[in-house]
Amino acid sequence: TFVYLGSRDSDRGNAARETILRDHPELADRLSVVALDVSSDASVQAARAAIGDVPLYGIVNNAGIGLGGEPMRRVLEVNTRGPRRVVEAFLPQLTAGGRIVNVSSASGPLFVSRCSVERRALLTDPDVTWEAIETLLQECLAIAEAGGSFAAAGLGDGGAYGLSKACLNAYTIALARQHPSLIINACTPGFIETDLTKPYREGKSGAEMGMKPPAEGTRASLHLLLDDPGGSGWYFGSDAQRSPLDRYRSPGAPPYAGPS
Repeated sequence: TFVYLGSRDSDRGNAARETILRDHPELADRLSVVALDVSSDASVQAARAAIGDVPLYGIVNNAGIGLGGEPMRRVLEVNTRGPRRVVEAFLPQLTAGGRIVNVSSASGPLFVSRCSVERRALLTDPDVTWEAIETLLQECLAIAEAGGSFAAAGLGDGGAYGLSKACLNAYTIALARQHPSLIINACTPGFIETDLTKPYREGKSGAEMGMKPPAEGTRASLHLLLDDPGGSGWYFGSDAQRSPLDRYRSPGAPPYAGPS
């Protein structure tokens, strides 16, 4: 494989590359850093130009924010619209049978579990469209910016992070239906010790909080990227087993076998 590592901060991206090469110098010719801010149309298009028209096997959308009190608009721009931006730019270069992996979160199904029956039906609809998802995003932004009640709108507590991931899972369904020649799925990495989860740690170590090291957070993504997941348009737990979209499934529990 040859990997393009997209990084919003080029310096941090290059530092990550050097860290990898210290342990695996043989990868020097197989790993390239590309500046990529998924919340910016201009940055995504610049990354597309930098990579050029090479055929691609897979896209892994891993950028995420939202546990540090960021405004809802910013969270949705990165976590939900960001993956769509990247896919729209690079999908024409994917080869037949290629993969798209949307790194989501268990916060998505937890969010859906607190929604009304009508909202749950939308976020798990096998025929959901991006237009319906975008309409929901706009409605949620209007509620948030007006100081309205998410509960009254059937949207639980309206948490921006959970909402963004529930909508990313729904987008995965729509995308897979539109592109049957590709294998497109979403997954949660698990509770991983990264910059994203720093707000939870409150001065404690990740181990003390029950978090796993970053390498363990790649299990589901690698399965969806390189193995046979058995389907497309699905959501997987951190143990690389299929999971429901509307409730939490613990790692190690029986895989979800419900309707697509």
